[in-house]
Amino acid sequence: MKIVTNEGLINRNKKIGQVATFSSLAVLAVGFFMAWKPETMNYSFTALIVGFILSQVGIYFGTRFVRSPTPVEVLNQKLKGLGEKFVLYHYKTKVPHLLIGPAGIWVLSTYFQPGIISYDSETNRYKQGGRSLYMRLFSQETLGRPDLETKAHIEETSKYLQKLVEGVQLPPVKAAVVFVSDKAKVQVENAPYPTMHVDKLKEFIRRQVKPDAISEEALQALKQALPQE
Repeated sequence: MKIVTNEGLINRNKKIGQVATFSSLAVLAVGFFMAWKPETMNYSFTALIVGFILSQVGIYFGTRFVRSPTPVEVLNQKLKGLGEKFVLYHYKTKVPHLLIGPAGIWVLSTYFQPGIISYDSETNRYKQGGRSLYMRLFSQETLGRPDLETKAHIEETSKYLQKLVEGVQLPPVKAAVVFVSDKAKVQVENAPYPTMHVDKLKEFIRRQVKPDAISEEALQALKQALPQE
């Protein structure tokens, strides 16, 4: 499998995460000490708010680009040996992770949240359980709406690729919701998109390799049009 990675973007975002995290700690410390003096109380609240915002920025970039193993590192490791006809793109297209090959075109929506992951077909929502009260109060990010995010990724990728290889008939873009944390236990049924732990992703992709998954013309056109490095 060939891997094409936007190293420049990853390194930039890694620095943003590190700077934001350290800056938030400094600003929060200043705000805390200001709170002890009545004359600087108003400045204290401002500092605490700014520090909190910086901490959220640090968390967002930190979980994706700083804390190892990152989603990029996990996908590279778990999909290793998939096959020489596959190409995995990290931050080189309209979505963070795109896989093309004999299995077709796949958007890989990665999530790092731990706990028990399920899907409620009545509310049409993914759920994250199995966390303590402490983790709920101080967890880094909530699960959000993987279904809506993945749908948007599919639509954006479809438009992008069709414009990129105009005139070539492409198969529908598909997507998988992938949890990369070793502390995640995926128990999902009836979700709108295939949802699994990253440990099962390679075997899942191999099962999608079918004669009608993608034409050789479309596959070669995409490989030539998409970034090479």
